Amino acid sequence: QVQLVESGGGLVQAGGSLRLSCVVSGGTASINAGGWYRQGSGSQRELVATISSKGSTNYADSVKGRFTISRDSAKNTVYLQMMSLKDEDTAVYYCNGELKIGAYTYSYWGQGTQVTVSS
Repeated sequence: QVQLVESGGGLVQAGGSLRLSCVVSGGTASINAGGWYRQGSGSQRELVATISSKGSTNYADSVKGRFTISRDSAKNTVYLQMMSLKDEDTAVYYCNGELKIGAYTYSYWGQGTQVTVSS
């Protein structure tokens, strides 16, 4: 069964860094495009960053200059490098991937990984 598996979350002090990973597992699927979203306590899920199949990136204003999204097609993995973390970055981070399986493309979500920034 194809799924997206996130890792890399944890507890970090304000000003610190974390790198989140999102890897395709469980089948023969390739990731075309991907994105990271987050949901803080009591908040709606919001877009953090996306990367297109051609490598174009897009960021929420709140993370521009601090977060970098990238993709390693050989490893079927999308990354989110987070630097200069702030308290307000605390959230569950979800990976979304556009996966090509055979002749079709499907949207998958990961299970989420918690990022907690302490001041």
